Amino acid sequence: PTLGGTTVQHSRVAVEAAAMLARLATTWARSTRTSRYMRPSRASGTTAQEDKECLTVTFIKDGEEWTVPWPMGESLLQVAHHNDIELEGACEGSLACSTCHVVVEDESLYEKMEEPSDDENDMLDLAFGLTETSRLGCQVLATPELDGLRVRIPSATRNFAVDGFVPKPH
Repeated sequence: PTLGGTTVQHSRVAVEAAAMLARLATTWARSTRTSRYMRPSRASGTTAQEDKECLTVTFIKDGEEWTVPWPMGESLLQVAHHNDIELEGACEGSLACSTCHVVVEDESLYEKMEEPSDDENDMLDLAFGLTETSRLGCQVLATPELDGLRVRIPSATRNFAVDGFVPKPH
């Protein structure tokens, strides 16, 4: 066959190259779901994780664990969404629901956190599976003393706005 006067050859090499590119694209897509902080930064050629100091946080849900980078100043809700971890956040972090409820596993790290505000406590009162170390993920920001934090995501949430709706991560 010809294309604009040029002969187009369908060789085995071209087919293998196309298959290899498809595999690379699939691998890249999987790796970018792992963490957006490991993607190359357009401006500097470094990764966003290198550009911004990161801690680590481990999310636990239904027996599975995900340990991910946690950039300084970002909330648990933000980092969960950036890493495709199911933490609902129906109000998008506006402190108007309890769907981003998490349970801090290590009481000594819980004690290092800022006290929950009255508004956060009011929302926590509505949370499913409330414990003494419960917090809203939208209100817990990365600070150096929280490096290595482990939080459990309860098996259910109470979303009074639309029960059963799971918003897409931001």
